[in-house]
Amino acid sequence: MTNNNTIFGPLLVEGKTKTIYADPNDESLVYMVGKDQITAGDGARKNEIAGKSRLSTITTANVFRLLNEGKVTTHFVKKIDDTTLLVKRCSMLPIEQVQRRIATGSYLKRNPEISEGTRFEPVLIETFLKDDARHDPQIWPKDIIELGLASEAEIEWMAQEGRRVFEVLERAWSSVDVTLVDLKIEFGRDPQGHLMVADVIDNDSWRLWPGGDKSRMLDKQVYRNLQEVTPAALQDIADRYALVADLTGKLQVNS
Repeated sequence: MTNNNTIFGPLLVEGKTKTIYADPNDESLVYMVGKDQITAGDGARKNEIAGKSRLSTITTANVFRLLNEGKVTTHFVKKIDDTTLLVKRCSMLPIEQVQRRIATGSYLKRNPEISEGTRFEPVLIETFLKDDARHDPQIWPKDIIELGLASEAEIEWMAQEGRRVFEVLERAWSSVDVTLVDLKIEFGRDPQGHLMVADVIDNDSWRLWPGGDKSRMLDKQVYRNLQEVTPAALQDIADRYALVADLTGKLQVNS
């Protein structure tokens, strides 16, 4: 398969928002190719936004360059073209780690005694098992160990590295007066078993509130909140994603 003169190896993984191909010249690398699809509700809502794959690729490349500059351990190598990233090959852990600076969204539903806007110091970390059929249930370190997904030491490393990811991005976003409210990241293992921050970090991965104002949110929550999906609504979301992609190109690790 070819894409802008890039020759892909065999298809490895077909996901909702991206496709993974082997690098025919280096078995330690893979190509990650974005899709224009946007989903919510464990895939119950599904639409396409023209150009989303390009915007996601720009955002993810900019974010991971920032993290690499901040000495975070990631799988990112380089951006190949408008929709393709070259990354280190790894096996993904079936968990999502969420760091929360401000209480909002699903956290409030699970913790009704907490007021919206409560600020967490340090950042609160939660972990969820990736399982659409079970609506991605929350799990704890003992569950991760019992499932054989990671050791106690590795769980601690992921917590520390996750906080570093959040701190780097929170500091960078604050330089353009945008509040990073929360952030979802994932981890993978390279063939030697080393853990690293992997997958994508794009506008589906966080909550961004310009000036700390929830009513001006720029992220995927706008799509989740839609009462009716219309062409105009999807265009509004595309415009927000384009703004985020542009802003990520201006962020600095030492901001």
